Amino acid sequence: MKHVSARGCAHGLAVGVLLAAAVVDVVLYAGSDGTSVLPGLGTFWQTLAVMLVGLAGVLWPAERRPEWLTPQVRTGVPALASALLTAASLLVHGPVVFGPGEIVILLTLLFIAVRHCSPRWALVCGVLDAAALLSLPVRGDVKLSSDLLGLQMIGLLLVGLVAGLAGYLRSMDYRRTVAVADTRRQERLAIAADLHDFVAHHVTGILVQTQMARMMAVTQPQELDPVLAGIERAATEALASMRRTVGVLRDTGPEAADRRPVGDLAGIAELVEGFATPGQRTVLRRDPGVSDGLPHETQAAAFRVVQESLTNIRRHAADATYVDICLRDHVGRLEVTVADDGRGRTQLPAAAHGGGFGLVGLQERVTALGGRLDAGPRGGVGWQVRAVFPARRS
Repeated sequence: MKHVSARGCAHGLAVGVLLAAAVVDVVLYAGSDGTSVLPGLGTFWQTLAVMLVGLAGVLWPAERRPEWLTPQVRTGVPALASALLTAASLLVHGPVVFGPGEIVILLTLLFIAVRHCSPRWALVCGVLDAAALLSLPVRGDVKLSSDLLGLQMIGLLLVGLVAGLAGYLRSMDYRRTVAVADTRRQERLAIAADLHDFVAHHVTGILVQTQMARMMAVTQPQELDPVLAGIERAATEALASMRRTVGVLRDTGPEAADRRPVGDLAGIAELVEGFATPGQRTVLRRDPGVSDGLPHETQAAAFRVVQESLTNIRRHAADATYVDICLRDHVGRLEVTVADDGRGRTQLPAAAHGGGFGLVGLQERVTALGGRLDAGPRGGVGWQVRAVFPARRS
């Protein structure tokens, strides 16, 4: 609110200065002896007409501008009106007044042209505004002398300063646009990675439980119901993840990131609860010192470590009978460990084994947070994944 209020005050101050300068032109110069260069119009009306065209180009409210009032029209037409008045004054060889109001308006229009017009029109309108400004001294009773050259040098300095500032702000606008587009692209890639992680986890579980159901249909048909319920639950969660992700991808607003299908420490318990198959024992051990107040990105990365590790167990070590997941506070840092006693025997099809990029993605995610990831065989049998994160509180 303070930022918006400050911007509003600055805008109001700028408008006030512009109107005050325009009043100086219209009122203080209305009684001058300037020559009328337009038939039927006195000096006052000539000045007033040019000032009104310029003020309309600068002050016309954005929400009420007609479609034809484009930036090039707003900045080009007032400059042409001013330049035509200057040319007319030369034809009749009589001085025509100009003052600070017209100077400020032309400088403002130059700023608008350089910053807001399309590249081609920015050059055309900017040159028109600059030429109209630099030719103003020719209207007055000033000969081609050091006085005229001095005024034009001052005008060149003002043109350079305003055009340079507008060009700098335009480049900043472009950089900001590129940065926003790049951020959105990275966010979409991250969302796609999230979708892959969730769906791969659930679909792998569906595949394992389906194989188990086929075997149990022959040997233990009376115990099929829990397995089928697990398949149903995994399929439902996979569909929900895809639905959320598609909704996020369709929404490009800033609130889209809040609906990314990421997890947290509480979600790890749900993962573990739905993981075990008959014949497997899964244990989640969480140190009381591990707080739910950890930064969200750390919790999401820890969730990913557990999720990818469990998925890999299903893919590569479905024969594991014991899976241990441990979350603990290790010297002020969050340590996540997933270990199993599998011997690498699996009955999954080769196409379901994955491309080997899961651990690479985890390594990048953990390293980006200042952590460390280690994965490899355990001392006896099985495999262990260990990640350590900085445990800064949010």
